[in-house]
Amino acid sequence: MSRPPSRLSSLFVEHLTVIDCARLDARRGLVGESWIVDIELIGELDAQSMVLDFGEVKKRLKRALDDSADHTLLVPGRDPRLTVGNDGDRVALRYDSDAGLIEHASPACAVTLIDADVVSADTLAAHLMPMLKTVVPDNVAELRLSLRDELIDGPRYHYTHGLKKHAGHCQRIAHGHRSRIEIQVDGIRDAALEAAQAACWSDIYLGTREDLISSANDRHRYEYRSAEGAFTLELPAARCALLDADTTVECIADHLADAVAAERPGRDIAVRAYEGVMKGAIARRQA
Repeated sequence: MSRPPSRLSSLFVEHLTVIDCARLDARRGLVGESWIVDIELIGELDAQSMVLDFGEVKKRLKRALDDSADHTLLVPGRDPRLTVGNDGDRVALRYDSDAGLIEHASPACAVTLIDADVVSADTLAAHLMPMLKTVVPDNVAELRLSLRDELIDGPRYHYTHGLKKHAGHCQRIAHGHRSRIEIQVDGIRDAALEAAQAACWSDIYLGTREDLISSANDRHRYEYRSAEGAFTLELPAARCALLDADTTVECIADHLADAVAAERPGRDIAVRAYEGVMKGAIARRQA
């Protein structure tokens, strides 16, 4: 008598992590993104009657995702607009987008090369799948990965930046976020101010003034050295905004609060600036 086939079970984790990154886009140039990661594991039950313990899911898959494309520059390897040069553990690239020429040089760990002509949530998911399959146990027969945008009811903007003083991956000069913004004037959200700021900072690079090496020919060139090595980024000045401080979300919130307070003198101001999904900083100015 033949043995009946095993019944597979399906385990899912929504919002396992968020991939905060930057990508090169033929039309928009350098774009910050924050993609929420959902996964599904399909397989036979193990000795614990589980497909995989949730703690192990976070340990294995979240760690693998956080150590791969997160906080890197995603590059479309098949795009003819791209030129890439490798020198040992360093990568230098040029990308001739409709928004202007982008030049970037960094340690190789700060760049993720995607085997596609465009970088999208789908092409990144396809790039990550082979790596993720190596970190799940043998009882997992199928792995499904989905990347999605946060649903934002209101203004949002895409920004990129680098934090040279950061001990972790944020030190990379071109990583980014897709972020919401909330501005309150005398305790009431000001939709017009929010929309204006989001439009002003659409696809913006937020640079620290002390990292700006050159501003000639309508272009900005940023350079710094951090724990991972030397970083360089050059792009059109029109796609940059300068802060006198580091571009941490705390300093971004302060910068925006000062700007709003100058525009709305004598009012109580509160700016809630997001760094990607469900995290950020609040800056207040009292009348």
